[in-house]
This record gives sequence, C-alpha cells and structure tokens, in this order.
Amino acid sequence: MASKKSLSPSPQVIFVPTPIGNLGDITLRAIDTLRSVDLIACEDTRHSLKLLNHLEISKPLLSLHDHNEQDRIPELLERAARGETIAVISDAGTPCLSDPGHRFLKACHDQGLPFTVLPGASAITTALVASGFPPHPFSFHGFLHVKKGKRSKQLEAALTTPETTLFFESPHRLPSTLEILRELAPDHPLCVARELSKAFETVHHGTAVELCHFFAERKVRGEIVLLIPAPATPARSDAH
Repeated sequence: MASKKSLSPSPQVIFVPTPIGNLGDITLRAIDTLRSVDLIACEDTRHSLKLLNHLEISKPLLSLHDHNEQDRIPELLERAARGETIAVISDAGTPCLSDPGHRFLKACHDQGLPFTVLPGASAITTALVASGFPPHPFSFHGFLHVKKGKRSKQLEAALTTPETTLFFESPHRLPSTLEILRELAPDHPLCVARELSKAFETVHHGTAVELCHFFAERKVRGEIVLLIPAPATPARSDAH
C-alpha cells in the first residue's frame, strides 16, 4: 500500500538551502529558521560560520558531511526526539543534492520524525534555466566519475538520451571531460555554467570542439555545471 507523508507544521528537523555564491540569495524564511533552531548541522563548520556571522546568527554547530553522516544520525535523531529543533545546511545550495543530508532525511522519514524542506537556491535549476536548453525533461547525475573510463560511459549515455542532462564537474577535470566529449561528438552543443550567482559568473555555449579548445587555453576555476542537451531531432521532410 502506498504511504502518504504530510510534512509537519512544527518539524523537528528542517533542511535549509543556503546561497550558492551570492549571500543575498538566502530567503527570509531560511534566516528565520536558522535564528530559531537549537542546532545547525552543517557540511563544514568553518565555511558555514562565515554565512552565520554575516547574518549575525550564533547557534551551536555540528559537522555533518559525507564521511560522518551515517555515524551522526543516531545522535541527531535522539536530540530531535528530545525536542531539539535541528537545521541541516550544506556549504552551498540545497542539502541532499550532491551534498550531505539525504541519509539523515531518510532516517527521519523511516522513524516518523517530523521534518520539512525549505525551497531555495540550487545550482541545478539555475544552470538549467540559464543554459537555454529545453528544461524538461531533464536529469541530474551529480558529479562525473573521477575515473576517465567510467566518465566516458556517463557522457556517452548523456549524448544519446532524449533529455537535457546535467553534471557537476571539478575545474581541474573539466578540460579532460571536454576532450572526451570532443572525441565522442565533436559537433554536439554544450553549456558550461561556472560560478553561478557570483561576481565572475560565466555561461559558455558552443560545440564540444569549441568549448574543448576554449577551456584548454585557460586555467579553470570555480564551481561548474556541465549541461548536455538531447540530440537534435532530424527535421521531417514534407516530400511524399
């Protein structure tokens, strides 16, 4: 039987998006939440402290990252069950999307612990809209694989799927990734969205060949979203 989940109006755990670059992009609701909770679980306490100091918010912080999330869950569940309210944030954007939080959220769901998720900043949707590629259907696959062989298979699949595909990529691997795309489909259009919402935001369009050449000649920095649109549908002939 299908289950129905109603998000509680008074949740014990609140997943809060934070800005992906521009600190002005945090919502009023997110600020109010961070001010009201008892504890903030964050990916990097030093990084999050900068945001909290900017907002003039002082709260206890607890690290919650990929390497300790599973071990932290029992403590967090226990504290929430005792009545503490907990905000979960990542370094940037919405928790759980290629960031810590999903395992804790699932544990809250499984334990029947009231939680809610606030809307807010996400590099995924920002890049999708900025690219100008068809926004639906689309799929997001997180970070491309570190190993070149597996990365090639991911990219090959993206080049043939009937949807816009998004990946996160590290700046030092981007030239290698574009080289793979150049070899697989030199004329396929691509978009590289970099440093979204920040002072040096850039959104680059071009074929795999063009972008491979462009980024090969430059030192790449910053957070990157790579977008690959679906293959163009051949035009139908009106001839009979």
